[in-house]
Amino acid sequence: MRATTNPPVDATDAAAAERLAATRIRRRHDRWFRYGTLMPAVIILVVLTAFPVANLLRMAVSTIDFTAAGAVYRFTPAENFRRLTEDSLFFVNMRTTLIFVVVSVALEMVLGFLLAIMVAGVPRGKGLIRTAMILPILVPPVAIGAMWKLVYNYDFGILNQALGLIGIDRIQWLSSADLALWSVVLVDVWHWTPLVFLILFAGVEGLPGEVIEAARVDGATTAQIVRRIILPLMMPAIAVAFVFRSILAFKVFDQIFLLTSGGPGTATEVVSLRLYDVFFNQNQLGYGALLSLVIIFAVLAFLVTAGGLARRVGK
Repeated sequence: MRATTNPPVDATDAAAAERLAATRIRRRHDRWFRYGTLMPAVIILVVLTAFPVANLLRMAVSTIDFTAAGAVYRFTPAENFRRLTEDSLFFVNMRTTLIFVVVSVALEMVLGFLLAIMVAGVPRGKGLIRTAMILPILVPPVAIGAMWKLVYNYDFGILNQALGLIGIDRIQWLSSADLALWSVVLVDVWHWTPLVFLILFAGVEGLPGEVIEAARVDGATTAQIVRRIILPLMMPAIAVAFVFRSILAFKVFDQIFLLTSGGPGTATEVVSLRLYDVFFNQNQLGYGALLSLVIIFAVLAFLVTAGGLARRVGK
């Protein structure tokens, strides 16, 4: 039998070193490839996000005047902050906005969740129901404003006509300071509940059916299944729907502008309408930029607070 000869130790070490060096070079190339492919997106993000934010910060501490030579920036942070502290109307608008966001988003989340649970239990026609639910989202805001303004019309609106059939006096839906905000909330709920439904319905469809069936076999009631199984598993989808709707609700403009223009008085004047007035009617760009920053921080504070409360309730 021929004896096998092992390679010299030096040759083995050299081959291992070559393989290690090749692995390091390959990893370095992979790393630089990732950086190279991400760099265009980073540059676009910086140009389209960081630069406008930096410009907004610059505007917020300035008073901007327009001359023949162009825009002239005067550094006046104290004057802008003083005006903010004295602007009682802005804080009234913030309160109105907060009421609008809390009520409309809460109703949309509850209705969207209930619809998602109900449609998930339908044996047939789910695709048709989803298609029908998408329709309100597809309607342009201008059409929504015109349509609901006709619905709320005092003289010949369908709501007042229905009330007249049952002997109830006509109501000033959009002209009453007590009802105008709730009328706008109803329009928002009609418009955006389908979006919440679609997000939550996708989450319901992804739930493990065997877990729910096992709970039913063990004698759990429907309320217990929803509370102990469905809600915890649905929290990621619920969080996504809540964040999206809260941000959009804080930025509401078109439907209120078309329905009430902030009236009667300031009953439906939200912060977006206030910004529009400061920027385009009063031409106070610096102060408007400061209000924009305050609104951004208010939205972030609302989302953080609501998220903390949701986690506490979930426990």
